[in-house]
Amino acid sequence: MNTSIVVQNLKCGGCANTITTKLEEIENISEITIDVDNSVVAFNHNNQAEALVVKERLKALGYPSIDDDNNLVSKAKSFVSCATGKLSR
Repeated sequence: MNTSIVVQNLKCGGCANTITTKLEEIENISEITIDVDNSVVAFNHNNQAEALVVKERLKALGYPSIDDDNNLVSKAKSFVSCATGKLSR
């Protein structure tokens, strides 16, 4: 199955790099694509539970879905994730 999640705080290739790297660590998640311009993270998975794991991982990285609260902590986490992604390119 393919799922797309619209996220908050996605600003650049550094963010996309971190998201891709961290989502690749999750078992059964594949074909990850990041659309920075539209803030969309798309991926393939086997069941709904795996999609929820991805959503929670995104939130932990500072990229909550458009339906979740985007508080100061999320914004700070996304800033760190973005910087990490830029350095690891």
